[in-house]
Amino acid sequence: MMSGDNLQRVIDAMSDGVYITDGNGVTVTVNKAYERISGIPRKVLVGLHMSEVVNRGYISRSVSLEVLKEKGPVTLTQTIGDDHKILVSGTPMFDRQGRLEYIVTTVRNVTELLQAKRAEEQLEQILQVRENYSGREARDPFVISRATQQCYDLAKRVAPTAAKILIKGETGTGKTLLARTIHDYSAVAQGPFIEINCAAMPESLLEAELFGYEPGAFTGASQKGKTGLLEAANNGTLFLDEIGDLPLSLQAKLLKVVAENRFIPVGGTQFKRTNLRLVSATHHNLRELVQAGAFREDLLYRLSVVPLELPPLRERTEEIEALLNHYLHHFNCKYELDCRWHRDVIDLLCRYPWPGNIRELINLTERLVVTAEQSLITTAQLPREMRADNGMGRVGVSLKEQVEALEQQLIEQALERYGTTRQAAAALDIDQSTLVKKQQRWRAQQKANDVTQNEEVESDDVRKRR
Repeated sequence: MMSGDNLQRVIDAMSDGVYITDGNGVTVTVNKAYERISGIPRKVLVGLHMSEVVNRGYISRSVSLEVLKEKGPVTLTQTIGDDHKILVSGTPMFDRQGRLEYIVTTVRNVTELLQAKRAEEQLEQILQVRENYSGREARDPFVISRATQQCYDLAKRVAPTAAKILIKGETGTGKTLLARTIHDYSAVAQGPFIEINCAAMPESLLEAELFGYEPGAFTGASQKGKTGLLEAANNGTLFLDEIGDLPLSLQAKLLKVVAENRFIPVGGTQFKRTNLRLVSATHHNLRELVQAGAFREDLLYRLSVVPLELPPLRERTEEIEALLNHYLHHFNCKYELDCRWHRDVIDLLCRYPWPGNIRELINLTERLVVTAEQSLITTAQLPREMRADNGMGRVGVSLKEQVEALEQQLIEQALERYGTTRQAAAALDIDQSTLVKKQQRWRAQQKANDVTQNEEVESDDVRKRR
C-alpha cells in the first residue's frame, strides 16, 4: 500500500493537474501542476467540500459534484478567475463493496491549448500568405543597357541599408525583377519576398490583405481571423507595386507603418510590430498626384528616400534581341518545340517601340511560338502593326523603299478602318484598281520572301542532319 507522502510525490510528477476528493466530495489533495494551472494553493483547498470551493469563487463549477450525481465519469470546462479556462475530467473510484471512495479529476489548461492552436494557425496562415504572394525568384538581367546597368548598380548599393526605395517606370519595364534584386542584396535576403499590386484589389479587400483582421471583424470575416501581408513579410521584403493607386485612406495607415513599424489589424485594438524592408513601385508621376490631391506628400517623401527609374524598352534597344532569344528558349522548353527567329524578325522587332515593354515582348514571343506552323518564325507571322515598319526611317534604305513602306502602312490602316477596298481608296483619294494592284504586288513580294525563308529553313535542317 502506497503511503500518502509517496502518492503525493507521484501525482506531483505529473504534467496534468490532479484534484482528488473523497467519496463525499471533500478535497483530499491536489498536485503541483493543478496549483500552477489554477493559481490556487493546495493548503487553501484541502478539507474544503467542492460546493464550498464553488461558492468561494475559486472555480465556476465542480466536476466532482457532477460525478457524485451521475455516479460515472464526467468531463466539462471550468473557468478560473475571469477568463482562464481549464478542461476537467472526473472519474469515480469505488471500493470492493461498490461504495464511492474517491473522485480523481485530471485538469488540462485549455487556455494554453487554445493559444498554441492559435499560434499554429497563425503560422500556417503566414506560410500560406507567403506562398500566395511571394514573387518568383528573380535574377539580374542577362544583357542590359547602360541606363539599366546604372539603375541596378545603384539598387545594389542601397539594398543593404534600411532606406525606402521607390521604383518608377512604365508598365512592363521589369520593376518586380528590380525589387526582387533589391531583396536578394538586402540584409533580409533570407526572409520572405511578398508582393502585392495595389491597383488589383478594391479598397476594402486591399486593407484586409495588407493589415489582416481579427476574428469576426466584419460580416463574412473568418472566425479565425486573417494574417495580413505586413505581418507575413516580417523580417523580409514587402513590395507594393502600383503604390500610386493606393486609396488615400490606406495611405494614412501605411504612413504609420512606415514611420513606426507597427500597425493595427482591421477590427483590432492592439498594435502589432513588424520589421520589414519596404520597396514601392509606380508608373504614375506621384508629384502630379500630390498636386491633384490624390497622393499624400508626406508619404511620398517617406517612400522615395532613394528613387530608381527604369527606362522603357524603346530606350534599351540593345536588350531586345537578347530578351527575344531568352524568352524564345523559355517557351521552346515549356512547350517542347524548336522555334527559331528569322533575322528579319529580329531586325524588325528591334525597331518596334514596344509600348507594353518587356511584358508585351514576352506575350508576343509566347503567341508566335504556340501558333507557329514551322520552326522558323518569319515576318509574315508578326502582327500587322509590327510588320508595317518595313524599314521606314532606316539609314541605308532607299527613299523609294521608305515611301512604299509608308504607302503600304496607310493603305492597311484605311482598309482596317473602312473595311472595303472601295471605301479605303475613296478615303485615300486614289483609284480602287490602283489600291488592289498595290495589294497584289505586296502579297507577291511577301510570298516570294516566304519561299526564300522556307528554303533557308530546309537548308538549315539538312545541315543539322549532317
